[in-house]
Amino acid sequence: MSILNAALARMLPLVPKVVIRPFSKPYVAGESEDEAMAVIRRLNESNYAVTLDILGEHVNSEAEAETITNAYAHIYDRIFSENLDCNISIKLTHIGLDIGENIAMNNLNILIEHAKASENFLRIDMENSPYTDQTLSMYKRLVQKYSHVGVVLQAYLKRTPNDIAILNSSGFNSRICKGIYRESPDIAYQDRIEIREHFADAVQRILSGDGYAAIATHDLKLIDTIENWILENKIEKSRYEFQVLYGVPMNGKLEHLKAAGHTVRIYVPFGPDWYDYSIRRLKENPKIISYVMKNFFRRK
Repeated sequence: MSILNAALARMLPLVPKVVIRPFSKPYVAGESEDEAMAVIRRLNESNYAVTLDILGEHVNSEAEAETITNAYAHIYDRIFSENLDCNISIKLTHIGLDIGENIAMNNLNILIEHAKASENFLRIDMENSPYTDQTLSMYKRLVQKYSHVGVVLQAYLKRTPNDIAILNSSGFNSRICKGIYRESPDIAYQDRIEIREHFADAVQRILSGDGYAAIATHDLKLIDTIENWILENKIEKSRYEFQVLYGVPMNGKLEHLKAAGHTVRIYVPFGPDWYDYSIRRLKENPKIISYVMKNFFRRK
């Protein structure tokens, strides 16, 4: 299947949008802000918290970075005015990091002002390894200005335990994910069992310290392992949350987590860049293709 997935991934740029759209539609909350807000309201009504992401990354001009920054700023204002349970996740390359760190930092400062005004939270997403040091450095600078800022750490990176040791404090808030980018075995674990073990270890390290863990995985076995550890160690529910991507089937696990009193947050992507985003993600991790196709035909 991996050979087939890789072959399909190479062909994806030749596939027209009309063919790709059914694959992405269940997992993307539309192209417009209004469509995204409707999804947020629906999820809030079902007692899910939300984090919102405008699809896209690697902008090539200051004007593009400014447009994305202004869009996020407006979303902060709208979340506040409509009393929604939603925060924001951003990629630094989407607000200008490839153009210059100073540009991305200036745009982050704009977003922080809107987050402060609405008493909301900002999550800085982690991109592939060339950006890790810059991302963590900018996060540390930003959290000194505003405490309600978090970052993302990837369990498959071998550096992650050390990053946790450096960052873990009462103000530390990290989403832990397995990691989707294709990285060298020199810096990242490749075996799925090993990655699962390091994911659980990362969460336990944070919660054994003073930080807050956003546990972002669709791995049902891993969720069970972490939930059992949380219960056994009597971790306060205010110190963690479970996160999943919008639209991913979870076989009733989210309802179980909510019923048990855990916070469950849905990561909701939206925007006109859904096609390019889908192509990039499928090419970066061809294993997703078989997963998407399986769920596509299940829905059919």
